[in-house]
Amino acid sequence: MEKTYKVLIVDDDPMVAMINEQYVCKNKQFKVVGSCRNGQDALNFLEKNSADLVIMDVYMPDMDGLETLKNIRQKKIQTEVIMVTAANDVATLEDTMHLGVIDFLIKPFAYERFQIALEKFISNRNAFRDSPVLNQSSVDSIITNAKKVSSKEYPKGIQEKTLGLIRDYFEKNSGWLSGEVIAENVGLSSVTIRRYMNFLVGSGEVEESINYETGGRPSMLYKLS
Repeated sequence: MEKTYKVLIVDDDPMVAMINEQYVCKNKQFKVVGSCRNGQDALNFLEKNSADLVIMDVYMPDMDGLETLKNIRQKKIQTEVIMVTAANDVATLEDTMHLGVIDFLIKPFAYERFQIALEKFISNRNAFRDSPVLNQSSVDSIITNAKKVSSKEYPKGIQEKTLGLIRDYFEKNSGWLSGEVIAENVGLSSVTIRRYMNFLVGSGEVEESINYETGGRPSMLYKLS
């Protein structure tokens, strides 16, 4: 029987918090046990309740996410953290990495990228659970497991082989490409291409733009980042 992990969502924007909760609930191995609007409320919650994972915004009133993360570590609260932010400055990323976050999601992120962050958490937990006694081999396995992005980390509906086909096509064709052109040349449906494009945009591999000069319905365009 698969373990169910408890998640606390911390975000001052109720709409973003609701979307994050919906994304979490799509993965049956997670359940949301609380939602807080600021860091102080989150710390108060964690001192009285357990959570395996905290999904937290950086910029919040009263106590921001970075300060909250520092307090979580100082108080030795046993939980992992995924940071979510509109900030893309290197200093913020470095600070959160030094404090041991599982992942760092930059808004706006795709659903598929969010699910990869959850899978990273599961992968890390499984690695430690499977290595109760440490030796060099088990340590190497844990560290490798924490860093790699394998096919198991792809969300449902995303296959490594199909991603390879699409990536190869982009490598051979520079500039902006429409979803319809990609679908025709790769041999996949437009619906499937749209799903994979959302994943690649969310992971930062591909940029997207809207073409309004089609004479009809606007078309999505994509190119390598």
